[in-house]
Amino acid sequence: MKIKKIRTFFIQCIGIIIGACIMAIAVSLFLLPNELSIGGFAGIATVIYYLLKVPMGTTMLILNMPLFIFAGFKIGKKFFINSIIGTVSLSFFIDLFDNFEAVTHDNLLASIYGGFLTGLGTAIILKCNSSTGGSDLITNLVKKYEPSLKTGSIITVIDAIIVIFNVIFLKKIEIGLYSAIAIYLMGKMIDILFEGIYFTKLLFIVSDKNYEISSKIEVEVNRGVTGLYGKGMYTNNEKIILMCAVRRNDIASVKHLVKKIDPKAFIVVTNSREVLGIGFNEEM
Repeated sequence: MKIKKIRTFFIQCIGIIIGACIMAIAVSLFLLPNELSIGGFAGIATVIYYLLKVPMGTTMLILNMPLFIFAGFKIGKKFFINSIIGTVSLSFFIDLFDNFEAVTHDNLLASIYGGFLTGLGTAIILKCNSSTGGSDLITNLVKKYEPSLKTGSIITVIDAIIVIFNVIFLKKIEIGLYSAIAIYLMGKMIDILFEGIYFTKLLFIVSDKNYEISSKIEVEVNRGVTGLYGKGMYTNNEKIILMCAVRRNDIASVKHLVKKIDPKAFIVVTNSREVLGIGFNEEM
């Protein structure tokens, strides 16, 4: 058991360092050279970097110290240690990559790739039960009290507020406009990679040939079907409504199959946020 814990911790450390490296590339080679910001302590550090010429990574490390002292009592020992590794790694890599030439000086490209890479790196770090301080750490504290809130949404709101201050101090409205693109992409990437995205459709089928349709779907499409009891309010007739979760590429087959059996069948196709179970994502 002890060896397993050590192995898990080692794998998490590697993931944290990789995530921090990706974030640092986004900041030092895309965002910072173009005065763009993704909010959080990185946003504050960006202002200090341009006003006082203090290395960004060092500034972020200093800003995070009081937050870690406060959060250390609330987030647990394991997450606390992982977060220190993430924060120190990010600060180190940002100052390291700051010595390299920027990949692009086009603000639009910088905001797109900077936001994408920042979201990717942040998601990897969150997956490894860690944070890089700042918005990440605040988000984890908030989610302890309100778990239903989306990780990406919380980070986006916090970062947007910081970017407003960046615009005020650096006096360039374009900074806010391009930074908004980066923050939006970052939040989307975090939600996709951290909370998952599933291209699954949910079908509701109303037909008088329920048993024939359900049998064909189970045999030909290899998907389970559930019968729900319903009642037509106009006709006052009781009906069985078929519910079936399928992959996106199965939709055409199911619709063709249903219409072939019953041309008058009523079909509703809707998006499903997540499906857990056999044949889909089985990770509970």
